[in-house]
Amino acid sequence: MRITRNTVPHAGIARRARLIAVAATGLLAATALAAQAAPTAKARSEAAAGVTKSLGTSATAGSYYDAKTKSFVVNITDAADAATVRASGAVPKVVKYSTAYLNKADKATLATNVGGTAWSVDAVTNKLVVTADSTVSKAELAKLKSATAAYGSAVSIKRTSGTFNRLIAGGDAIYGGAYRCSLGFNVVSGSTYYFLTAGHCGEVASTWYSNSGHTTTLGTNVSYSFPTNDYALVRYTNTSITKSGTAGNTDITSSGTAYVGESVLRDGSTTGIHSGSVTSLNATVNYGSGDIVYQMIGTNVCAESGDSGGALYTSGGIALGLTSGGSGDCTSGGVTYFQPVAEALSYYGVSVF
Repeated sequence: MRITRNTVPHAGIARRARLIAVAATGLLAATALAAQAAPTAKARSEAAAGVTKSLGTSATAGSYYDAKTKSFVVNITDAADAATVRASGAVPKVVKYSTAYLNKADKATLATNVGGTAWSVDAVTNKLVVTADSTVSKAELAKLKSATAAYGSAVSIKRTSGTFNRLIAGGDAIYGGAYRCSLGFNVVSGSTYYFLTAGHCGEVASTWYSNSGHTTTLGTNVSYSFPTNDYALVRYTNTSITKSGTAGNTDITSSGTAYVGESVLRDGSTTGIHSGSVTSLNATVNYGSGDIVYQMIGTNVCAESGDSGGALYTSGGIALGLTSGGSGDCTSGGVTYFQPVAEALSYYGVSVF
């Protein structure tokens, strides 16, 4: 039984109680305001990208997230723009080469048309980093060096022991023809359900199955885009298939744009879930035979054959990309490039769910 005392508290005690209550209320209000004022990582990355865009390609050289300082950094070529960057909430860093200058080096690299190469601007080092795989000959490597020599230290050319491949294989997961790929994200438009996968998968098969015996149909291609882009849309024709709005073990609730330094997850039918971070944006990959893709997301996440089309996303459930290709494996490590998913969603007029 609870005993209630119906006595009036001493005036001093009552006053202290009111002060404590007011202080507590003020603390809660301040905490709430601080929580409201604290921008999310997405908002901070968008602010950094926004100020970079407003200053222009001749005055900036990209932005990235610095995990050590937990801040977004905007590269600028003139210290006079530092105050503008700080006003956006980002940290300014004065660098030598602008995006406009590095873009010229990018075009010179593209003009060589050497297969087995990938390149992108490394915002952290302020260089265009060109990677040549094991299929690139000494003569082709010399061609790359000659084409970019005029840009001096703005270009870094390195070798990788692996090969840049589209990660397609014959085996499990989603099957089309003699190949297998990975389902990226389930998407919807109105009451019609689809899924996204890699464009180079859509290039080799028009009907997709859930088993290697091709007895259980999933759906058929609406269309695909490859090369240049690397995405495909497949419409479900089997109404008995359960469509999940997840990738790996994560519920996908929205889509977004990746930023350099962002922590990401990748799920594929061959190797399952692996983690890493975004290392570059707007990367170009030349798989050879005219198969060049642009504006890819570069990462240090591993992947293997059959992972093509698989999902790149955040632990918070934001869809970012579709697995295109890369080099290495999940034993020794590697690099993987992804088609930004926002472009595919916009092109097809569909959304994640």
